[in-house]
Amino acid sequence: MNINQDYLLKLERELKYRNYSPRTIDIYTNCLKYFLKYIKNDLTKINKEIIIDFIIHLQEKKKAPKTINLYKEAIKFFLENILRIKINIDIKLSREPKKLPIVLNRDEIKTIINSIKNEKHKFIIALSYWSGLRVSDVISLKVWDFDLENLTIHIKWWKWEKDRITIFWEILKNDILKLSQFKSGNELLIESERGWKLTTRTLQKIFSEALKKSWIKKEATFHSLRHSFATHLLENWTDIRYIQDLLWHASIKTTQIYTKVMNNNIKNIKSPL
Repeated sequence: MNINQDYLLKLERELKYRNYSPRTIDIYTNCLKYFLKYIKNDLTKINKEIIIDFIIHLQEKKKAPKTINLYKEAIKFFLENILRIKINIDIKLSREPKKLPIVLNRDEIKTIINSIKNEKHKFIIALSYWSGLRVSDVISLKVWDFDLENLTIHIKWWKWEKDRITIFWEILKNDILKLSQFKSGNELLIESERGWKLTTRTLQKIFSEALKKSWIKKEATFHSLRHSFATHLLENWTDIRYIQDLLWHASIKTTQIYTKVMNNNIKNIKSPL
């Protein structure tokens, strides 16, 4: 085993020990692998200047600010927790362009759902909107995650390794009962035709095809369902802190972005003419 492979395994082990998600472990490992290749596997080269040069290299490669930030976090974690060295990496994080979320109005949501012929696919889109789910949430839902009496869903162990509770529309109860029939509690609610776990790509494709059929010109994605859920709750005067809990946003500032796309705010503005 070469020395760099050894360090990659040490990084993976430390991340697992700290209970990082499998996705984060994969991202950090790949980031570090690329960084080690950049410095030609010579750990003695690591200093603040080489890290700045590496960041410039990533920028020249047209890497997105969010991606560059991930590289910085991975390198910082590696230095502090694996090499046990302190380098003053007081490098300001790359500023990300502040884009407003793409939100679909209620009529557009209905049009998209009604354009879908496959009942299971229609349920996936409807549930994702009515519960504010991420695509990763949907494919991992199990039968016992649903509380049909209280109309809630228990979303388990995702981004911050913490659980959360969200809601679903009562009209979806019959679909849930139908999908869960003859299944045990720990089985996936939604599976492929072959009984396998669905992929995020499959769900994204279902949405994009429905969007295309609906002739809606917005640059919406599957995640726009979640944005729309939050925005429509705000328009219905739902307390923003309740929405923060439903979406499991660590900061209220993240939830407040939806106040900028509320139709109520725009409609109340009078023409200056």
